[in-house]
Amino acid sequence: MGATILLVEDEEAIREMTAFSLAQAGFDIEEAADAQQAVTCLAERRPDLILLDWMLPDISGIELARRFKREDLTRDIPLIMLTARGEEDEKLRGFDAGADDYITKPFSPKELIARIKAVLRRSSGLNGEVVSLGGLELDEGAHRIFANGRPVDMGPTEYRLLSFFMRHPERVYSRGQLLDRVWGSNVYVEERTVDVHIRRLRKALEAHGLARVIQTVRGAGYRFSAQE
Repeated sequence: MGATILLVEDEEAIREMTAFSLAQAGFDIEEAADAQQAVTCLAERRPDLILLDWMLPDISGIELARRFKREDLTRDIPLIMLTARGEEDEKLRGFDAGADDYITKPFSPKELIARIKAVLRRSSGLNGEVVSLGGLELDEGAHRIFANGRPVDMGPTEYRLLSFFMRHPERVYSRGQLLDRVWGSNVYVEERTVDVHIRRLRKALEAHGLARVIQTVRGAGYRFSAQE
C-alpha cells in the first residue's frame, strides 16, 4: 500500500472522484466531510499527507490548518489546500496557515498526484529522526519502535503515546495533558481512555522486559523514565 492520504472535502462528488483517482494511483485514502470527521480520522490513524478543502461546513480549512500546525500530533504532517480561490493573497493566507502547497479547483487528477508526490518527496527527510532511550529506539522515518534491536508490535495510538513520552522523558503528564498532546485538543474522549492505552502500551513493552519505563505517578499522571 502507498502513502496514506487524509482527504477532507465536504462536496461528496468531488471527494469521491478525488478519492477514486488517488486510490487508482496507489494511495491509501481516508475520507472526511468536515473538520470533526477529520479530527476523528487523525486520532485513529496518522496519515502521510492531508488534502484539505478551503471551505468546510463547520470551520474554514484555513482555521483547521492552523489547528493542525499547533498540535504536536499533526504539525509535521504535510498539507495541501484544495480551493476554488486562485487569487495571490488567498494563496499567501494558505501558506501562512502552514500549507505546503495549494491547488485550485478544477484540477486534473494527474496534476494533483504530481503535487502530492512532490510534497511527499520534500517532506520525506523531515520525519526521519531516530530517538534512543531506555533500551528503546523510535525510528520516525520507518514509523517503528525497536526494543534492544527487536521490533515492537503495537497499535497506532500506543505508538503516538510512546513517541510523545520518548520526546519528553522524566516529565509527568496528567491524563488531560496527554489527551491534548497525543489525541489533540479537538478530540472529545474520556480521560480513562488514556489508562486503557497505557495498559496496552505496557503490555506491548512487557514482552521485551521494558514495561517499567512507563511509570504511574499517583495523583499526578504518567511519565517515561529510563531510570530504575
